[in-house]
Amino acid sequence: METGKVAVVTGGASGMGRAFAERFGSAGCKVVIADVEQGALDTAVAELTASGITATGIKTDVSKAKEMDSLAEQVLSEHGQVNYLFNNAGVGGGGAMEDLTTEDWEWILGVNLWGVIHGLRVFYPHMLSHGDGHIVNTASVAGMTSYPNMAPYNASKHAVVTISETLYGELVEKKSTLGISVLCPGIVRTNIIDSERNRPEHLRRPFIPPEITEDMVDRMKLVTEIYSNASEPPYVADLVFEAVKAKQFYIWTDTVFAEAIKERHASIDSTQNPVYRGSLIEEDRG
Repeated sequence: METGKVAVVTGGASGMGRAFAERFGSAGCKVVIADVEQGALDTAVAELTASGITATGIKTDVSKAKEMDSLAEQVLSEHGQVNYLFNNAGVGGGGAMEDLTTEDWEWILGVNLWGVIHGLRVFYPHMLSHGDGHIVNTASVAGMTSYPNMAPYNASKHAVVTISETLYGELVEKKSTLGISVLCPGIVRTNIIDSERNRPEHLRRPFIPPEITEDMVDRMKLVTEIYSNASEPPYVADLVFEAVKAKQFYIWTDTVFAEAIKERHASIDSTQNPVYRGSLIEEDRG
């Protein structure tokens, strides 16, 4: 990485985004963090700056076109050029299909899918024009699988994968020197299980206190345990850093879901019905 290049990271105040900002910033990039959480954004910028990284923060809701327009205008006005784009902001959520509301779909697709679409819309033409850089779109193993009770999340991540593959083909057609990767992490130790904290009020579902069952308590304990022992964001950031240098398209964080992905592709190839494998959490547990 060359000193002075500019990296824009959405969802950069915590989790993997924060790790990307630190990894690429420590390699000499000027980092611009976009995040919807002002407090976390301020903390991240202060800590990165204290470590010697040139970092700024811009509060941004990636699901909103005008806020992404404003982000691009501010970044290009201040820096003149963007070299690395991390369309990373994301939320988790779902439920059984019959329980999902329109608001559930709008919230999850708004951040996970439209956030990527807006990121590409406002930065890609500029990056294509100079060809010196790389785009990383954060998808998920959920973009390669279809576990139950995750329809909006699965849909958003499948879309990010195919958008990335489409853009890869277009870059090949153009013989562009711009690179692109799609990151498909397994379970990583982030705040995604607490995504509801950032859910807009107008997209919240009416709160009906659930009847707490023993199964629910046990499941929450299991989820907490799995996330507490999951891959750490700096490890993922190192993988991404090396993949960007190598212009590697698909980026995986582990092999936990490899068999499930192979099995899905085999079912498609042989026109067999999908194989039920349980939940994503159960798959990770083995």
